[in-house]
Amino acid sequence: CDVRGMAAARNVICTYHIGRGLQGIMPNDVFICNGVSEAASMLMNALIGTGDEILLPSPCYSLWSNNAYLCGGKPVFYRCDPANEWNPDIEDIESKITDRTKAILVINPNNPTGAVYTKEQLEKWVAYALKNDAVILYDAAYESFISDPEIPRSIFAVEGAKKCAIELCSLSKTAGFTGTRCGYTIVPHDLVRKTKDGREMSLNKMWLRRQTTKFNGVPYIIQRGAEAVFSEEGQKQCREMLAFYKENARIMSEALAKKGIKFYGGTHSPYIWMQCPNGMGSWEFFDYLLEKLAVVGTPGAGFGSMGEGYFRLTAFGSRENTIEAMERIEKGL
Repeated sequence: CDVRGMAAARNVICTYHIGRGLQGIMPNDVFICNGVSEAASMLMNALIGTGDEILLPSPCYSLWSNNAYLCGGKPVFYRCDPANEWNPDIEDIESKITDRTKAILVINPNNPTGAVYTKEQLEKWVAYALKNDAVILYDAAYESFISDPEIPRSIFAVEGAKKCAIELCSLSKTAGFTGTRCGYTIVPHDLVRKTKDGREMSLNKMWLRRQTTKFNGVPYIIQRGAEAVFSEEGQKQCREMLAFYKENARIMSEALAKKGIKFYGGTHSPYIWMQCPNGMGSWEFFDYLLEKLAVVGTPGAGFGSMGEGYFRLTAFGSRENTIEAMERIEKGL
């Protein structure tokens, strides 16, 4: 059995990418994995050594910084805030990159802020990575929520990205695979870097060797389910599910707008990134919602220092609970 995954599953994933206007992604570039969380951990262990640095956005899903520390590496954060719409341009962070920087994380759409990059912004990241021999780790876990055709759903929509980027995709968000654990990683054959002794190394071949040695593959039955996700009927069902969550996000956005609360996301993302009202801190607001309104969300401070003063609400819930929670927020704030 090919540890990259079943050929049928990898073939339909490539067809899916071609349908989104991408060319040149081949089945042998695709590795079926147990979801983005595990793939991120394994990739960072392969790319980041003791003392090496990885550039991460702040706020950021803690998975990335925690894994950097576990690898013996050092997370270096670039600032995201309302002033740059939570998406800084590469020019704003060049000063943070050193000769120890081995990878740059780009999350699009972002978790937790819901911000998205335009193609022009991604082109700058790719140009910079190519110029400086850096590797972009592109977290596309929420790409299926992007509805604007002008916003790329893959880093490989940008010319040259196959020479500098690895993309991580999740079926948890696309097709409700959270409990079954399945996603895929795209490591192009064109991605080549030099070893410390100056030899050229294909990261695709390196990753295949790593997976062959340390991974036994995703269960067959789960891969057959993943294959079905990309069928005509599977895609239809996915669109219906995504539309349901997007409607939840619209309901939340509308309620917050009525209260005059500043928020971001909710359009190309299942998350609402709201400013805590009345100057409250993230944990203070968490306690207020839980104790006074019996509503649960995620304190922004949990995503790093730049998340302080913000709060994340999720559209991944039932319609009944979403409506009830927002009615309580409208009355209680």
